[in-house]
Formats: sequence, C-alpha cells, structure tokens
Amino acid sequence: MIAEWGTLAEAQRRKIDRLLDLAGVRDGTRVLEIGTGWGELAVRAAQRGALVRAVTNMAEHAAFARDRASRAGVSSRVRVDLLDYRELAADDGGYDAIISVEMIEAVGRRYWPGYFQALESLLAPHGRIGLQAMTMRHDRMVRTSTTYTWINKYIFPGGLIPSIQGIEQSLAQGTSLRVVDRNSFGDHYRATLALWRARFNQNWPSVAELGFDETFRRTWNLYLAFSEAGFAAGYLDVHQFLITSQPSAPRSPARQTG
Repeated sequence: MIAEWGTLAEAQRRKIDRLLDLAGVRDGTRVLEIGTGWGELAVRAAQRGALVRAVTNMAEHAAFARDRASRAGVSSRVRVDLLDYRELAADDGGYDAIISVEMIEAVGRRYWPGYFQALESLLAPHGRIGLQAMTMRHDRMVRTSTTYTWINKYIFPGGLIPSIQGIEQSLAQGTSLRVVDRNSFGDHYRATLALWRARFNQNWPSVAELGFDETFRRTWNLYLAFSEAGFAAGYLDVHQFLITSQPSAPRSPARQTG
C-alpha cells in the first residue's frame, strides 16, 4: 500500500492535506491546531496561506514545531504556544478551522463533552472542525473504559480510544456540533505500523546508544505488533471527521466534567 502512495513521508503529507481540505483551510483561513505534535500540519496549513495558532502542553513539541516553521520560512504565519487547550479563552475564538489529530484519545472519556464544548466556543460561525481519531467499536470501547490494561499502564496512561457513537454522544452533550462527514483509513494504519516496527528494529543499535534497554525494545515491539493486529482484524480503525455547528440540533444538558 505504501508503494501505491510513494514514500511513507509522502503518504503522511497526503493524510494531512486531506484533513486540511476537509476543514476548508486555504489562503487567509484562521486555524487553531489543538495538539500540534511535531508541527508538520501547522507548516502545511501556513504554506496554503493560513494563519495558524498551534497549542501543545509538551515543551519538546513546541520547540520542534517552532523550529520546523522557521526552517520552512512560515514563522510569520505560525504561532506555537505551550498551553493546555482548556486555558484558551472564548475571546480567543473566531477560528475558521480547528484541527486536532489523535489528541482526543488522551483526553479521557469523562472529559470528551468539555473538550467539544471548548472547541465550539472557539469556532467562528460557519467554521469547520477537522478531527482525526483512532476508533473502536462502541461495545468494546464501553468495556475497555472500565478496565486497566497493559496499554493503559505502559503506553497511554489515562487514555481511551473513542467509538464513533462515543464521539457523537459527546458532541450532543451541550453543543450544537455534529459529525457531517467521515472517512476511514484503518488499513493504511496497519501498513504504517508494520513499517514503523520494521524501521524500529533496523535502527535498534542507534536507539540502544541513547540508553534504552531490551525491556524498552520488547515493549515497543509488542505495542506496535498489537496495534497492527488490531487494525488488521478490524478491532481498531482510524477516521477523519468533519464537524460543524448545526444550530437546530437538540442539545442534552451539559454535564460537569470535573
């Protein structure tokens, strides 16, 4: 599959570009990215002429993203803040597009309604939200949410992969936001995970030189292989969602989220 799309890096950029297209990002679009990662999406949005504010609570990500924007020559259109999204004030709003890639998995199920309420408060009228998230079937998500697994302990403490129904229910709890389009590409992730695991092991001598031991190697081999199997079996999937405000949509009462 990777061969069909060129290199892995090219395929990843196509994935980013599709999400930017979905959110309508173009010249002059005011973009908020929640959970900036290593900055590639912010740079590609800025290269379209968008004005980007990216927020992350990870100092390493913020520094790397700023450097990447500088090297790409788009620093004047990219602002990267070391900031929790919950610290964004409503008067910071009016964003034409809000993008968040695989960040909701780290939010925690009880906080999903508050997460979407925050996004709605920051979105301009007629704005669009591009959300990318790993997903699982709703019944499995419900069961998983009350367990403490190896993944919770060693890989994603406090995290939970949502279901499509879980996202839709959270949107309905106190917001007028609704999913209006979605695209699944789980088999692409299966291929990507296989390639990541192969490259991880090919480059293990360099990783070991950084001070990581065999326990670390076995941990990440298990995680990558487990995840690849999950996508291959259909236990896991990944979606890009287009979410917009539907003012006529009935709202459930907002819940306290702690």
